[in-house]
Formats: sequence, C-alpha cells, structure tokens
Amino acid sequence: MTFSELGVSPLILRALDEAGYTEPTQVQAEAIPAALAGEDLLVSAQTGSGKTAAFLLPSLVKLAQRSAASGKGPRVLVLTPTRELAQQVEKNATEYGTHLRWLRTVCLVGGASFGYQVRAMARPVDIMVATPGRLMDHMRQGRVDFSRLEVLVLDEADRMLDMGFIEDIETIVRATPESRQTLMFSATLDGVVGKLAAKLTRNARRVEIARAESGGNIEEHLLYADNTAHKDRLLDHVLREAGFDQAVIFTATKIGAEELADKLSDQGFSAACLHGDMPQNWRNRTLNDLRRGRIKVLVATDVAARGIDVPTIDLVVNYDLPKQAEDYVHRIGRTGRAGRDGVAITLSETKEFHRVRRIEQYLKRRITEGVIEGLEPTRRPQKSGNGQRRNGNGGNNGQRRQHGQGNSGYGGPRKSGSGSGSGYNKRAPRQQSAG
Repeated sequence: MTFSELGVSPLILRALDEAGYTEPTQVQAEAIPAALAGEDLLVSAQTGSGKTAAFLLPSLVKLAQRSAASGKGPRVLVLTPTRELAQQVEKNATEYGTHLRWLRTVCLVGGASFGYQVRAMARPVDIMVATPGRLMDHMRQGRVDFSRLEVLVLDEADRMLDMGFIEDIETIVRATPESRQTLMFSATLDGVVGKLAAKLTRNARRVEIARAESGGNIEEHLLYADNTAHKDRLLDHVLREAGFDQAVIFTATKIGAEELADKLSDQGFSAACLHGDMPQNWRNRTLNDLRRGRIKVLVATDVAARGIDVPTIDLVVNYDLPKQAEDYVHRIGRTGRAGRDGVAITLSETKEFHRVRRIEQYLKRRITEGVIEGLEPTRRPQKSGNGQRRNGNGGNNGQRRQHGQGNSGYGGPRKSGSGSGSGYNKRAPRQQSAG
C-alpha cells in the first residue's frame, strides 16, 4: 500500500517522497483513511509506530482546502504532554506540509516567550501545537479563538492524564466546537483514558496496533546491582565498553539527572542533563547540541525526554527504573530509530526485582538478564511466584555464556576493538530477548 492509495494529496506526497517516506506503517494505514472520512478515532499504538504522521497527514489533507470560516484561530489543535514533544510535532507538520505555501503553525509551550506566541497568533493559524498549561494561560487572556477549529488531536493522552492535566483538557475541549473531529492517541485506551474518550468522542473507531513482541531492532539487557555504588561501576563499564555514538541515560528525579551528568562530566564524558525545571532556552540549546553531536551522553528525566528524535542515539540506559511500566517502552524507543540498531540496558538493584517483573508483565516477555565479569552482584534477586529464581532457566541457575559465543552476547553498537574483551556475560534467559 502507498500513501497515495490512502488518500494523501499530491503536494503532501511530494514532501513525503523528499523526506524518504515510501510506505505507510500499520497505524497510518488504518488511521489515515478513517480520519479522512471524518471519523473520530481512538488509537493505541506503541512508540515508534508512526502515530504522529497518522494524525498530521489527514489533518494536512484537510488544510489543503482553504477554510471559508472567518477568524484567526487554529483549524487543527494538537495537545501534547511536554514541550519537546510539542516542538517535534510542529517540526513534523512543517516538514510534511512544506509545499502548502500558506501553511502557518504555532507552538505554545511553557518556558518560551509569551510575546513571540502572541505575535504568532495575531495572524490566522492553521495548526496549533500546545501543552495544556501554556494553552490555558493564553485562553485566560482571551487570545485564542476556536470558532473555526475542525480537528482536535490528543497525543499521548495517557501521559497528559498522568501529569494531572485532565481538568485543563476538559476546559479546553469545552471551548471547542461540538462539530470538531477528535483523534485521541494513547498507549492504553482503558481506565481513565477510556472514560475521557467516552466524553470527548462520538462513535469513535478504535485502532489498536498489537505490540511487537520482538521489540523491533533494539537489543535489551538487564543488569542487577547490589547498591548505588555498584550501579555506578556498572554504568561506567557500559559507557566505556559499549562503543556507542550517543546515549541517553534516564533517571527518576531532576536532581538525580543533574548530579549524574556532573559526575559523568568529571569522569571525562561529554555529558549534559535535561529536565523540566530547566529554562526553555537551556533545554533548546541542550537538544541542539545533542543533535549536532556536541553532547555524547544526555542524562534526562522521563518528561524531558519525550519527543527526542535523534537517529544517532544508539544506547539507552535506565539508570533508575521507570515509575510506570509503559514508560520503559517510551524510554527505549529513543534508540533504534530511522532503521538503525540500538541497545537498551536496564540497571536495577536486586531489591527492585518486583518492579522489573511489572515491566516484563506489561511487555509480555522477559528482558534478557546478564552480568559483567568482575562486577557480578553478590545478592540474588527475590524469588518469583513459582519459586524459580529470576536469573535461571529451569534448574540451570547461574548458567552463563561468554560474550561472542553464538548470538548470545552483548552485541550492541560496538566499534572495532571493543569486542568480547568487555567481559560481558549473559545468563541463559527463559525467552530470547528482542533484537
């Protein structure tokens, strides 16, 4: 199937061709025709599935026809949970709509200049991408007119609800026309998300893309540590032996991100941190330095890392376990992008075994557990419910394979010379890892 067969118009097809997009993904193939037909959508798809294009392309097709309605307000509104994701969505919109010469976009996010945003809204806007908090700020000042709004998109709706934006979202929706089309994208469509969807949509079509069991082209590993000091030694070994181009390390807190970035800088790594309390100009500069290759290691929190799309990131390290199991998928999705291979390594203290199990239950598969020679944990993970230890396969607890034998080793994005001398071993898994 081609984008043309889905109903994408010629000017947008030309932009897709120039960007190197030839075939639609599964979520695009199912969502685009339904959106073009005017249906409300509830879409559940994992990160990296192409969901941004799934709502931008049909929206741009509609924008190819000029609006007869008067006013300066947006015809398409996209709500996202974070600044970085909002900026990425706007970037994609201008890329796909580069041949729609009249297309005007605006990005309303916290930390950016109010004056610039006000000036941008002084002229008619086609696509508005916003975080709920900053959009509410402008709405309170009477600066936003939704009278000609045609499409409302909620991207990563589950994350916005987790961040406490439900009241803002409901207020924003009440200000939009009832005749609008609503497209909701979320990792899950159950629970609170499902209740919100029932309020916002009319006879919505559900599009649920099954999670790929293989995890794509991302090789995943789990390393247990006795304590924080042990975890730091494991991280140092991984960063010095993995032979990566660029890495993102995830921490649970903003302070933790700053402290770890400072520590890595002191150890000679080109490292920087990214979190939600940083001024927007600092965040923009950090992301630009990352994209230009000036930063080799980015230490980030979950919220700050949303929307980071840098193809040269080939290593993700979960220094701290994610608070929500679904965040694991978003984290490792920062690598293995644009058809490249990537490696995701999770560091967990043995006492946190139950949190690892929750992630595995969400994934419906095991994460391959390994050890690094000389840095083995002295404590053992807790026992699972069936009495088997996590790092065993049947009765073969402690069985290991040396890196480089067959395909069982730590085969991430190594450069020549790093090879099997790293001493990485993998415990025999119950199920072969992705990648």
